[in-house]
Amino acid sequence: MNPLKRAFDLWTAAMITPIVAPMIAVIALAILITDGRPIFYGGERMKSPTKGFSLWKFRSMKVDPTDSGVSGGDKSARITPIGRWLRKKRLDELPQVWNLWRGDISVVGPRPPLRQYVERYPDIYNEVLKCRPGLTGFATIYYSRHEYMLLGRTASRQETDAVYVRNCVPRKARIDMMYQRHWSFCFDLNVVRKTLFSSAR
Repeated sequence: MNPLKRAFDLWTAAMITPIVAPMIAVIALAILITDGRPIFYGGERMKSPTKGFSLWKFRSMKVDPTDSGVSGGDKSARITPIGRWLRKKRLDELPQVWNLWRGDISVVGPRPPLRQYVERYPDIYNEVLKCRPGLTGFATIYYSRHEYMLLGRTASRQETDAVYVRNCVPRKARIDMMYQRHWSFCFDLNVVRKTLFSSAR
């Protein structure tokens, strides 16, 4: 990993941890009271074409042992009331500060993909994952809202997968590759600024 990016990651983690830690505690208690356990959800994501890790979020859906693939309209009935609010505000992703400390993700980079898509489309993700995945990224800013809208219309797991593969995988990859080609520390700062002052959902 680029030493400057890692230094920025650690500095960011140190700055935001005192702020988000109390928020995490309050949200965890709210989930425990309203929905019970588990409070957190650790889903496997990929930080390289061959290395996976657990990306941590607050649990925002009812537990389904058969769950797989990206979230779409087919899973909307499982979203809990508090989970819906957390997703809208992106607060479900606060526990990822732990992944930032660990070095699983960077502050800025492509959002970490599921193993099944990395294995199905190695040519795409061998390029995308040359850059460490991030908390936010260029594609997050410019495509997440559209992706959320497209997947929200799907009614089955198969349809969600088809829409994601046809529309989201190649378009996000192109944006992520643009980020790689134009990367600079100032570029990362600009992505962070745009993330903080825009709503991706």
